[in-house]
Amino acid sequence: MRMRLVVFALPFTLCLALAAISPAQESSSTDMRKVVQRIDPMYPSIAKRMNLAGTVKLIAVVAPDGKVKHVEPVGGSPVLIQAARDAVARWKYAPAGAESREPIEVHFNPGPQD
Repeated sequence: MRMRLVVFALPFTLCLALAAISPAQESSSTDMRKVVQRIDPMYPSIAKRMNLAGTVKLIAVVAPDGKVKHVEPVGGSPVLIQAARDAVARWKYAPAGAESREPIEVHFNPGPQD
């Protein structure tokens, strides 16, 4: 009997834990800080020659004063990631009461060839 109780209680406890996590994740995505100075990335010359387009996903760790402390790549072409990191590292955000982690997408589209 005790084994059945554990098997029943474990999924129920897991559901409660997941339900408790979801609202926090939703609120963090709506509480994004405002960017007050955005620097556009330099399009890498090798990417231009390859006619490479794409999106780089990053997480910026922003200090309470609005300065970007660290930029973590989450996804994207390795050819484009460094240019996106360099640009986002120079962004400025509105001040806030605490450090935050801001999700960012940087889009690269090749323009007309020179």
